[in-house]
Amino acid sequence: MLETRQHESPTPYASSGDFHQIFYEDTDSLYRLSYLLTADHEKAQQCVVSGLEDSVKGNPVFKEWARSWARRAIIQKAVRMINPRPTEEDDASGFNSGSKTPAVEQADTSAILELEPFERFVYVMSILEHYSDHDCSVLLGCARRNVIAARIHALQQIEMGSTLALSGK
Repeated sequence: MLETRQHESPTPYASSGDFHQIFYEDTDSLYRLSYLLTADHEKAQQCVVSGLEDSVKGNPVFKEWARSWARRAIIQKAVRMINPRPTEEDDASGFNSGSKTPAVEQADTSAILELEPFERFVYVMSILEHYSDHDCSVLLGCARRNVIAARIHALQQIEMGSTLALSGK
């Protein structure tokens, strides 16, 4: 007599254990992300803990997306906590979309923390986390033009800070 075994295929969705493992393995990078967004150690810790809770209790996500989902959960918590808003400088009414942005891909932590909150969020999300302008605008609840203008201003501020540091001023 042939026995038929039902093979249980592993679920394609991330489990709470998967998220716990991600937060354990990526603690440093998740904390750094949170700290760069909040510019405050205590708030950064709160974002990481809340991000884990939301990841575990939230909607199911595919295992392949779990790491990016965890990072997104932290970003969403930081946005709710800090509520960064565009300033008048971030209104891109005079923005020339054909102009090039400075080629500053990485900046030191202190230069990023010196940015205004909205510019800091846009810099971290678009430059460091590679979110699209559309995704940034949705998560931050603003127009894409505000995201573009804030990124350009943040890059200019960081480039100016780097230039001053190199010149010794």
